[in-house]
Amino acid sequence: MTFIRLSLLILLFFACSFGYAQTHHLAGRVTDSASNLPLNGVTVLLKPGNKTVITDETGRFFYKTVPSGTQTITVFAVGYRAENIGLHAFKDGQVITLVQQQTQLNDVLISGASGNPYKAISETDIKLRGVSNSQEVLRIVPGLFIGQHQGGGKAEQIFLRGFDNDHGTDINMSVDGMPINMVSQAHGQGYADSHFIIPETIESTTYQKGMYNAEKGDLAVTGFVDFHTADAIGTNMLKLEAGQYHTYRVLGMVNLLGYKAKANNQSWYAASEYRYSDSYFDNPQHFKRFNFFSKYHGKLNDNNWLSLTASTLYSKWKASGQIPESAVDAGTIGFYGAIDPNEGGVTSRTNVNAQLLTKLPNNDILKNQLYYSRYKFDLHTNFTFYLVDTVNGDEIRQREARNLYGYNGSYLHESYIGNTKITTEAGINARLDMTRNSELSNTVNNFTVINPLKSGDITELGIGAYLSETFQFNTKFSLNAGLRFDQFYYKYNNKLASDSTLNGLGIYTAHNNIVSPKLNFYYQATDKTRFYLLLGTGFHSNDTRVVVAEKGLQTLPAAYGMDLGTVFKPAKNLLLNAAIWYSYLQKEYVYAGDGGTVDFSGRTRRVGFDLSARYQPFAPVYIDADLNYAHGRSIDDPKGANYIPLAPVWSSTGGVTYTTNSGLNGSLRYRFLGNRAANEDYSLTARGYFVNDLVLNYTQKRYEAGITINNLFNVKWKETQFETTTRLKGQQAIDGIAFTAGTKFAALAHVTYFFK
Repeated sequence: MTFIRLSLLILLFFACSFGYAQTHHLAGRVTDSASNLPLNGVTVLLKPGNKTVITDETGRFFYKTVPSGTQTITVFAVGYRAENIGLHAFKDGQVITLVQQQTQLNDVLISGASGNPYKAISETDIKLRGVSNSQEVLRIVPGLFIGQHQGGGKAEQIFLRGFDNDHGTDINMSVDGMPINMVSQAHGQGYADSHFIIPETIESTTYQKGMYNAEKGDLAVTGFVDFHTADAIGTNMLKLEAGQYHTYRVLGMVNLLGYKAKANNQSWYAASEYRYSDSYFDNPQHFKRFNFFSKYHGKLNDNNWLSLTASTLYSKWKASGQIPESAVDAGTIGFYGAIDPNEGGVTSRTNVNAQLLTKLPNNDILKNQLYYSRYKFDLHTNFTFYLVDTVNGDEIRQREARNLYGYNGSYLHESYIGNTKITTEAGINARLDMTRNSELSNTVNNFTVINPLKSGDITELGIGAYLSETFQFNTKFSLNAGLRFDQFYYKYNNKLASDSTLNGLGIYTAHNNIVSPKLNFYYQATDKTRFYLLLGTGFHSNDTRVVVAEKGLQTLPAAYGMDLGTVFKPAKNLLLNAAIWYSYLQKEYVYAGDGGTVDFSGRTRRVGFDLSARYQPFAPVYIDADLNYAHGRSIDDPKGANYIPLAPVWSSTGGVTYTTNSGLNGSLRYRFLGNRAANEDYSLTARGYFVNDLVLNYTQKRYEAGITINNLFNVKWKETQFETTTRLKGQQAIDGIAFTAGTKFAALAHVTYFFK
């Protein structure tokens, strides 16, 4: 409570900052020469003195005062040629146009004006490494590991900072401000299926580990990931891919407006893909996925920008699922085999997203966003085979149909008290999830129900409000204080009288709320070194079916976190980011989507470190490496029986990317995940792996040809592993590891044609 009171006092003390806005003595805008669109997050530096600011979403920058002796204005952005303008030649309000060039680590600045310590690495990675497939969409985050264990249509299992995030629990994910996570989803809380994102449409990614950003509420315990699609594309393209295991993909991206619209700051494009694969398992997956995406981005007038996006996804597949390690060891099935050939699923999602950015007369920024998703999910799995029902088997069906409505609004104001720059951001978020016929049933042949376990309609309303104050005291020291309030309302219409967690048919309701303070310190020691201390609280949210069963009590347990780190550039071509961190969770109620039960786990504590290095020894070569360690334990269990199952301990990713002016480019990457406990007493081990991937391309102005190879050295590895008690037909039950095999050597060739 002391921490909360301190944060409130800080926020209230500086609330008067709205009244001290002063005239800005130097202002301008930065735009992209190719698209003519404003550039957000560009660093503007006054020399000498190294006083910096960052452009806002309208591309605007300003200084209240210009230090005496200032001679030059330098504008830096990753992937652009730096511009140097003499102060005497600069006209207040001038538009500075940046020209794109090959990304260089030399261009990266360690800026005190940026509040996100991962900004430099995230911008550099996505421009130099790119995102070549849907898996790389998530792997762009250092230390984040994913595992697929039920065909390519299911959301990946996520691991980050010593957490088994399941399919999205405790990690907040969004695209263009619209949530990816589904709360109270049929398979699990926070289920985050990002496969509706076409990788080639992603322009940038913003992420931060930990619970330190006041804008992020629900699910943001280990951190958040925001994907941003491109506002405009430079050229049309047609891409064809074909590879092993009957894998095919076709992608098209086209501009829908001409050059006249571009000159008027208008852009509209569409992208679509179709993918088919039988995959590398003995049982063909017949995986099919169709995606369509379209985005309009335009300047309505001098003060308003509008973005409209629409997308749709349809995916269908069969899956080999998890298989018992004991059955493979006994020779009953092969390493890539399947026991139940009926596993698989169908899923679809259609989205509409509207964002309006308004610049007010005093240059404050107001943002309003409305979004809607129509989502359907139908999953068929069998984890235990004949453990419970020795005659019909333990196949389950999980399904739902959902409408998701949401609103995000924010207000950004910049002012000064003396020479202290104060940035105030206030915002509100609201989302309403409504499902019909959320179901969990035991089935035979996918659709014949033999034992219904859960059936009902879910309504969950989440409302959040936040206030964030950032104080830039001088060129060296800044502080951010934030406060967030979240309120949730739950309703569950139980349609199943035999539901074991509830007391009969009818409507069950509950509500709860929580306050989450944040306090972040930044110190710019030199123009090459920055230190930060991040403190904050968040919360572990739970499924509606948990909350109403527990009558809302203790179902928003608090999470506490701390990061102490540095961003350091010891040489112009070497960038380092290092942090030690700590997190504590008060307790957890968990809805087990595969069994329809409510499980409880007590307090947990995790501590670890992250180290990221980026090195560019010469222009064509970019080397990246991330090393992560996490030590996690359950506090309330005795020593030796307090391991957190599947929590990563040691992990590392990295690679070498090679790019030349001749058009030859490629990358060789690795993924390492160490051994970890599969159960609480570590009597079972989830085995680690080391896997390499290779990408080779030849790129010219009008075309590109290349090949992607997953698992270059054909390592036999287990992508996901779980402690599971299973029984094969006619056999005894066995408790052990069940796993899904990782990909074999898999080559995929592509040809891309670029055209106007």
